[in-house]
Formats: sequence, structure tokens, C-alpha cells
Amino acid sequence: MTDQEKRELQSFALRIRIGTVECVKSRGFGHIGGSLSVVDALAVLYGKVMRIDPRNPQWEERDKLVCSKGHAGPAVYATLALKGYMPYDMLYTLNQPGTHLPSHCDRRLTPGVDMTTGSLGQGTSLAVGMAYGDKLKGRSSRTYLIVGDGELNEGQVWEAAMFAAGKNVNNMTWLIDWNKKQLDGYVSDILEPFDIRAKFEAFGFEAVQIDGHDVAQLYDALTKTSDRPIAIVMDNIKGKGVTQVEQTVSNHSMNVSAEVFDRWLEELRTQLSALEAQGGGI
Repeated sequence: MTDQEKRELQSFALRIRIGTVECVKSRGFGHIGGSLSVVDALAVLYGKVMRIDPRNPQWEERDKLVCSKGHAGPAVYATLALKGYMPYDMLYTLNQPGTHLPSHCDRRLTPGVDMTTGSLGQGTSLAVGMAYGDKLKGRSSRTYLIVGDGELNEGQVWEAAMFAAGKNVNNMTWLIDWNKKQLDGYVSDILEPFDIRAKFEAFGFEAVQIDGHDVAQLYDALTKTSDRPIAIVMDNIKGKGVTQVEQTVSNHSMNVSAEVFDRWLEELRTQLSALEAQGGGI
């Protein structure tokens, strides 16, 4: 990856973060921490890796994304809006009456959302089924699955992982958002996950751990080929990109004033302006 390509993806990630904050601001509260932590992965997936067509969201040969931690919907929505799946101002309707952007991802409502998620754990089985179905049909498409580290508490996750490896569903990549926190506190305090990469490797995956906010590392991991399903453990920071959110312990969902949201947006726009001054526009 060239320095210019890296700056372009970093710029895209900042635009997604801005859209995510604007989306949550429209409601006044929401799942900001876990949305911001997966933004860099979304930027690389939709900016450089996935085969998609925003003009034809149901294209059968497309690559697919399942965000099993469906509460990260605001980040997914911001990404889709920036890619042209919907008007940008739809972001200001989050969880409002009649909205197409519910609190959790819903494929029946939002253009570009490939699977309804939110009941943690279920998205893993759905994604494996989607990928397995594509493989049986001889399609060349790939399924990408985002899973929360707290979500790994669900037994269904490991059933899905065992099936994926056992049936050699090698046209899918799991991205684990290891941001160290879940709804009720630190993951290690609630249920120690131990070595997540080693666990997936033991289940039969090709597994790697990377800095989940480094777009170059993400690109290398996401374009890796293997004859096994791939698991990428993203060493992430919950709330990444907004200092106050990063430093707030209980940042799973936050309710703050419009003035605070505006300060967060100013911080992100300042970062974007500095990057664009280096030639990082996209």
C-alpha cells in the first residue's frame, strides 16, 4: 500500500467517524464507543477490499458484511451513506419514528445492510450460513463478519466457528473487535477471554492479531488468502478517534448534550483537515 492510499483510507475513516457522531447526535444518545472502534475496518473494507455496487445493493455476486454486534449500526450507516447507498441526511434520522436506520442493523430497512443483527451471537451463525450458501452455489463472493469481544461470551459464536472450520467455509473472514470492554464493564472482569487468536486457531481458523486502527495492517490481513476461514483479532480502542469517548470508562452507550457532540465533531474535523493538508483526500 502506498502512502497516498494509506492517507486516503485514513481520510475515509475520519469521514465515517464524523458521520457516526452526527448520526448519534441526531438522537442525542447511542452506542458510540463500539461504533467508533470498528470504523477503520469498515473504511478498509468498503474503501478498498469489498466488491460492491451501491447502485445495485442486491447484486448476487457482491461481497457481504454482517455486523453481528448490530449496535455498531451508526458506523455501518455512515459508511453506507458515504458510499452512496442512501442520502447522507438520512443519518439524522437514527431510531426516529419511521426511520430506515434503527438502533440495530436491519436488512429490511437499510439499503446496503446485508443481514439483520443485534441479538448478540446470532450474526455469526447467519454469516456462516450466507458464506456457506455462496460457496455451494459456486459464487466468488466473500462474507466479512464483525464480532464484538464481549459477544464472544455467547456459546453460539463458538458453534458457528466450529461449523465454519469443520465445513471449510473458507470464503469468509471474521473480524473480532477486541476493544476490551462490553456493556457492563471490562471484558476481562466479566469473563476472561484469554488468548482470542489462539482460540480461533484451535478451532481451525487461519488467525492473526493486528492493530485494528492501522489501515495498512487491516488491508494486508483482509487481502490474505487461505484454504481455511480467517479470523482477524483487531486490537482496538473503544471510542477510537474522540478523546473524551476513549477516556470514558462507560462508553458503550452515551447520552451527552449537543454542545459535547459538537466538540467531538470539531476534534474529528480538525484531524481530517490536517490529513487533507498532507494530500489525504478521498
